[in-house]
Amino acid sequence: MAAHHANLLFFASVLALLAPLLALNIENLKRLQANLHEITNLHSHEHHHDGARGGMRRSRASPERAAQHRGCCACWSSMFSPAPGWPKDCSEVSVGSPSGIYVIQPTGLHPIVVYCEMNGTSSDGGWTVIQRNQQSTEITWTESWSTYKYGFGNVHTEYWLGTEYIHQISKQKVYQVRFVIWDATNNTKFADYNLFSLEDEPNGYRLRLGTYSGLAGDAMTSNSASTVHDNMKFSAEDRDQDTYGGNCASSYGGGWWYSACYSVRLNVKGAITWGSLCSGNCKASAILLKPAPYC
Repeated sequence: MAAHHANLLFFASVLALLAPLLALNIENLKRLQANLHEITNLHSHEHHHDGARGGMRRSRASPERAAQHRGCCACWSSMFSPAPGWPKDCSEVSVGSPSGIYVIQPTGLHPIVVYCEMNGTSSDGGWTVIQRNQQSTEITWTESWSTYKYGFGNVHTEYWLGTEYIHQISKQKVYQVRFVIWDATNNTKFADYNLFSLEDEPNGYRLRLGTYSGLAGDAMTSNSASTVHDNMKFSAEDRDQDTYGGNCASSYGGGWWYSACYSVRLNVKGAITWGSLCSGNCKASAILLKPAPYC
């Protein structure tokens, strides 16, 4: 009887350790190839609750292992909740926090994992990184509409956050966007647009940009109807929404806001392009969002 009681206590302890992980349903964790132990603000929360979790930091289960227990632990996980007050975007992460992987929870969504740029390429910090790519990427970027919708890649290196998640973030507040381009000689140039929004899926995830500033060149709102990206719907190889007679995404690779066809191509393997700054030989790119300063 005593042994049976001890086994029940042990099982209950295991469930108590797993429950916070089960309750923390990070929607794009696996797609973006990140691990729980790498998430900065998850660690911060655990530090404050280390005693209550009985050494959880030393007994973390993988998402796959946790999923195996979901059926038997459903009743237990309902007793726990994830860290309260997840930031809605990286601008709500505490000032002075390091750049890295964070959990955010845009309004109406499950928590998602993103890379927050708190310094470095953006001295003012608090930017939510929605895209990163480099010339030597291992990603093909030739993905379906649904894959682009929910995101893919490695949050440490190259990734696309997910068109749906970008839309959900952008509708929370009035946002600005920063395109960071490392040119052919690896110099860093910015292209800032003081407004950024992405319409919903029924409207084709149409891109809306504001006024340009920076040194990279205004390649997104080009005056040429055949190469403009502002006000364009998003296209993937299996959903052609460009203004070209053919299929730009199929012909040139990667999902993007194609017209007929492009002056900018960032979601591509080995041929990153930004207007006249670097045509197919850019070293790297990143796209960052942050609430507009006057809102």
